[in-house]
Amino acid sequence: MAIEKVNLAEKFSRFSEPWSPKIAGEINDAYLKLVKFTGEFLWHHHEHEDELFLVVKGVMRMKLRDPEEREVAVGEGEFIIIPRGVEHCPMADAEAQVVLLEPKTTLNTGNVRNQRTRETLGRV
Repeated sequence: MAIEKVNLAEKFSRFSEPWSPKIAGEINDAYLKLVKFTGEFLWHHHEHEDELFLVVKGVMRMKLRDPEEREVAVGEGEFIIIPRGVEHCPMADAEAQVVLLEPKTTLNTGNVRNQRTRETLGRV
């Protein structure tokens, strides 16, 4: 396997569709995914996987039900870890570029399946 440097800005420039994660790398049993957030996603949770959301550009907001409903703003250079089982809903008023680190088994919509579910992911 070749070791290569990854430029996040260049990788993010390769796609525009929001809420459609792309695989940018693999580490152990996890994918490093790139995704653009615009607007509101959907409430969901993951039974077996924790997720890390690292904001590279812009600001995202994470709505949480843990157990009270609240919202956390996450800006550039900040990350939030959502533990398995916590219901959450990511959103962004303007485009946010986000790096996800999560197990390979993680489905983007967790326990919900709808038009935003991505069973297979492209690579950048």
